[in-house]
Formats: sequence, structure tokens, C-alpha cells
Amino acid sequence: MNEAHITVTGWVAAEPRYAVTTNGTPFLSLRVGCTPRRYDRQTGQWQDVETLFLTVNCWRNLADNVNASEFKRGTPILVTGRLRIRQYERDGQWRFSAEIEATTLGPDLFRGTVDFRPVQRGGPLSDEDRQLARDTADEWALATPVDQEEPKAA
Repeated sequence: MNEAHITVTGWVAAEPRYAVTTNGTPFLSLRVGCTPRRYDRQTGQWQDVETLFLTVNCWRNLADNVNASEFKRGTPILVTGRLRIRQYERDGQWRFSAEIEATTLGPDLFRGTVDFRPVQRGGPLSDEDRQLARDTADEWALATPVDQEEPKAA
């Protein structure tokens, strides 16, 4: 297994999008931002470096659990998974997108606490549930770019 695995500490940059594929597989996609900080010895202060944004894709049980956990924009998280670099063309230019196919995702407990609840699975999804998931996926595809700057501390 010669795949690049990566762990990212960051924050939820945009509200997660949950859907169920036409064959019934749960899927959740979210944007994660991470802003590295460097200590500037000349000024004696910490400086933020340019923010990196990644798309995180979750499948099956992980998608269901992340969706049920109700992660909101600004939530500090840890993500581990397989790194994927995707090339695509837009407006006649080749671009690259960094994505993580997540194997684990959870809150960053350095910056908060959590009340863990084991999952209890219910019955199969109804047609109404699947339609709602498809509608949500369509909204993600049609959405305009969102303001993905790091949320300001309260």
C-alpha cells in the first residue's frame, strides 16, 4: 500500500455537505483550512502564514457519523486519510486540488472537549431521505464560492 497518508490539524472552513449516492452509499464533503503560524524572532511575535484549504471526503459510516456530529464552520478538527492531488481544467487553465479521502475525523481536543456517544445504527434509508441527500449534493455543486477565511475568535 504505497499511498500518501496525511494528518491535518485545522478548522471547518465551510458547512459540510452530506449526500447519499444513487446506489445508497453515504458521502460527506467538507472544506478544511489550516493556517500555519511561525515565530518571527525579529519582532518577537507569532505571524500567520498563508492559509491552506483542502477538501475532505468521507464515505459510509464515517460520513454518517460526521453528519450526525454536526460540525459547524470554525470547529477545530483533526483529519487523517489518503492524500489525493486532482488536476482539472477551468477557464482554459489547468489547476490542482488537494483532497483527503478521510479514514478518521474528529474534534481537536487540544482546543475543546467532547461528549462521545457510540453509534447505534437504525434501519435502511427511505426514498425521502435519499431525495433530501441528492438535493443537498445539488446545492453543493451549484454553490458559489464561499468566504473561507478563518472565523474570528469570539
